[in-house]
Amino acid sequence: MRALTTKPSSLDQFKSKLQNLSYTEILKIRQSERMNQEDFQSRPILELKEKIQPEILELIKQQRLNRLVEGTCFRKLNSRRRQDKFWYCRLSPNHKVLHYGDLEESPQGEVPHDSLQDKLPVADIKAVVTGKDCPHMKEKGALKQNKEVLELAFSILYDSNGQLNFIAPDKHEYCVWTDGLNALLGKDMMSDLTRNDLDTLLSMEIKLRLLDLENIQIPDAPPPIPKEPSNYDFVYDCN
Repeated sequence: MRALTTKPSSLDQFKSKLQNLSYTEILKIRQSERMNQEDFQSRPILELKEKIQPEILELIKQQRLNRLVEGTCFRKLNSRRRQDKFWYCRLSPNHKVLHYGDLEESPQGEVPHDSLQDKLPVADIKAVVTGKDCPHMKEKGALKQNKEVLELAFSILYDSNGQLNFIAPDKHEYCVWTDGLNALLGKDMMSDLTRNDLDTLLSMEIKLRLLDLENIQIPDAPPPIPKEPSNYDFVYDCN
């Protein structure tokens, strides 16, 4: 099976891969895999994961909310073609109000709250829907048939049958905003980005906590940045 994973293009290449996988090599690989599997699937490790997972999720949640506070520029779309019109939406620093408004052109950096004309209290939000459940995706036209746009669409539903419709600029921003809005509503963050971040951060935290740090003092503050050298004669340009 290991020889097949390299997808040899001929029988000779396949035989060559088999010859390179000696018994000793296979034994080392199996021992390494078994140790890793046993280490991270053992009961103490699983209990440790369960204990620190809420901390990691809270860290991810704060990152998502911070991104919403920075805000994002969204492009306006209609059912026929892309329009060179933009609008901006951002969350207030106290996480209580969404500020949004139209822009004449794509901004360079953040847009101040006071320059955004409209507001939506977070308390008025009833639900966040995505994809084909969005009101602007149910309408007939090219947008409904565009799979790429459909995967980036989400909407905020609020009081009096109001709606705020979004088309994210990319998948990353889509995940950030849907995660952040769900976090504001007290719901789980279910995006692929959150799952990947959780797996990565959880794995890193587990490995850090399993390091043999007995009798090693870990400083509370990072080491100071050294002073710049008196000259840079040691730097060479290899070009």
